[in-house]
Amino acid sequence: MELVISKWVFAFSLFSWLIFSVSFSVEGLDEDSKVRGVNLGGWLVLEGWIKPSLFEGIPNPDMLDGTQVTFKSGKLQKYVCAENGGGSDISVNREAASSWETFTLWRVSESEFQFRTVQGQFLSCYGNACVVSATAKSASSTETFQIERNNDDRVHMKTKSGAYLQATIDNQLVAGYPGNPGWDDNAATFEMSIVANNLHGDYQLGNGYGHNKAKEVLERHRSTFIDAGDFEFLHRNGINTVRIPVGWWIAYDPNPPAPFIGGTLKALDNAFSWAHAYKIKCIIDLHAAPGSQNGMEHSASRDGTVGWTTSESVSQSLHVIDFLASRYANHPALLGIELLNEPSAASVPLDILVPYYKQGYEIVRKHSPSAYVIVCQRIGNANPIELYQADIGSHNLVVDLHYYNLFDPFFVNLSPIENIRFIYESREPQIHALNDAKGPLVFIGVWPRFSDVISFSDFDSGEWVNEWNVTNGTQAEYQDFGRTQLEVYDAASFGWSYWTLKNDREHWDFEWNIKNNYLQLSKHSEPIFN
Repeated sequence: MELVISKWVFAFSLFSWLIFSVSFSVEGLDEDSKVRGVNLGGWLVLEGWIKPSLFEGIPNPDMLDGTQVTFKSGKLQKYVCAENGGGSDISVNREAASSWETFTLWRVSESEFQFRTVQGQFLSCYGNACVVSATAKSASSTETFQIERNNDDRVHMKTKSGAYLQATIDNQLVAGYPGNPGWDDNAATFEMSIVANNLHGDYQLGNGYGHNKAKEVLERHRSTFIDAGDFEFLHRNGINTVRIPVGWWIAYDPNPPAPFIGGTLKALDNAFSWAHAYKIKCIIDLHAAPGSQNGMEHSASRDGTVGWTTSESVSQSLHVIDFLASRYANHPALLGIELLNEPSAASVPLDILVPYYKQGYEIVRKHSPSAYVIVCQRIGNANPIELYQADIGSHNLVVDLHYYNLFDPFFVNLSPIENIRFIYESREPQIHALNDAKGPLVFIGVWPRFSDVISFSDFDSGEWVNEWNVTNGTQAEYQDFGRTQLEVYDAASFGWSYWTLKNDREHWDFEWNIKNNYLQLSKHSEPIFN
């Protein structure tokens, strides 16, 4: 996710930084202030790593929407396979499992599921003696199967009409096993393996519990996870802005489409009231868009795929922006609206994203001449300069940059000192070059993760990842890595936002580190490298 800067840009930006001292301030904040923010992650858009306890009561919790599984025939000792990844009949003929032998679950109930292939087709069975195929482009009753589980991960699969699936001696998967199979190595018994169970978002929670229980769980979570006391705490500790992730279903509150649960609009209204009371500004962030813009749990993806790029989903997203802008444009606590969080570079092309950003900008301007419009860089192999060249809008436009050392393979083999130097030698000139580009303002918004108890005495900068792929770093080097980011990201012209306020784990969040004196909003010390 790094911005590639040519040598002349590097030299010019470094020269400009040394010669000129530019002071930035953000309209709507106190004089000469920039955003010092905290992201309220895991509140109105769920992320399982932030609050895993929310999912603990779901029946069959290892079989949520998006879980990937394989099936091995007990009789044939071969894996079930969608030939060519889907589009034809199902075979039971593979010695080992790879992508063609891996199926993604769509959960219908605690024991009923639909199976999606790597190419996106669904397994189907028409009739009690059918041959199972992978040709359906959508799922209904003929694509729905019941799973009976034994304690040792052996399973039976049944059609909606009650016929057991079996592996035949000619390596087909068909319905019609006679009688009730036991749990020995018969033709209707399969060994199911969980390949991945990585999605724990709003879709998984709503569909996992069912509407009534999910509503009970989320009403309790939304009323207790963030409250007025948190805004008092943030104000007292020098925070002037909160970034509030929301899902697209907020525009359909109080009765959004299933499996989403209403109530986020009331919570957002409360947040604006609390923010106003404590002189804190709000950025509303469309974190989860229709169809999912990145396939991750925090965009409410059902199964890890990206479906946002359809005209219907883009249009629906613009409706959500219009809804939010019209509702909050005149609220004194509004600072800005972020049109989309972390669209995928691999799945969201610029010729769809940029027109969306331009239309979103105009929608916000229709309701407010001054609210900041924030556009997020694409995550993955994309250059953030593409948004500076896109001519999205002319006034109070901000680009949200997300920097990572933890998830990029480029950093795997770097030493602690090389990680630190990269911040100074690549990201620092990038930020100054963008500050000087006379285009959108620069907002550093990244996820900081503290896996160790690190004592920072010089906290004065942004939301970033204080984690790396270094196995031999000392605590002092880890502290230097954090301090380097604090120092460099503080130059961003719009400011920064820290991820996240709180979660179920220690060391990762703003609240715990402040309360335990590991983070202090005070002036940082001298650079590590001169």
